[in-house]
Amino acid sequence: MIIVHHLNQSRSQRILWLLEELELPYEIKRYARDPATRLAPPELKGVHPLGKSPVITDGGRTVHESGAIIDYLIRRHGNGRLAPATDSHAYDDYQQWLHYAEGSAMLPLMLQLYVSRIGDAGAPLKPRIDDEIANHLGFIDQSLARGPWLLGEHFTGADINLSFVGQVAGMFGRLGGYPNIAAWLERCAARPAFQTATAKEAG
Repeated sequence: MIIVHHLNQSRSQRILWLLEELELPYEIKRYARDPATRLAPPELKGVHPLGKSPVITDGGRTVHESGAIIDYLIRRHGNGRLAPATDSHAYDDYQQWLHYAEGSAMLPLMLQLYVSRIGDAGAPLKPRIDDEIANHLGFIDQSLARGPWLLGEHFTGADINLSFVGQVAGMFGRLGGYPNIAAWLERCAARPAFQTATAKEAG
């Protein structure tokens, strides 16, 4: 049985969504952030030494990191769904998008989050962070002009992984001027599997 070690208000919502898209049985083990520090509880370190979420256990295997979990679940349990054929050029594009989400796109948004917590001390970094956020959102928006999903007509695990970047950008009020991202997020949210996962996350 696949177990999702789910931390509230975290990236692990994407893993629930993926599992619903793949129609796989799974269990949710819930963990709550410390209300003061917003950090994960120490119990998560019993699952993986980093004590971070998302992390899954599948039989005797423990898998962490969003992109790695998505890749693992699709390869091991997807039966050809949500990823192009491995010998296709589309698969190369898929892999780039899958790893771009956390490898590049999420970094400036995380920097904004951290810098916002230190008030005026973070002001010198703000212009550079703003430029980087605009650079990445512009790239994503332009790419989505070619079709409803990152790979055109085909929805994949890369859409699931990158959606968190769009959601966080929206929470920061950064989606003005990026209509393709806004429409893409609406299409994501309209998927039945997304809605089921969101309801399960809420408990």
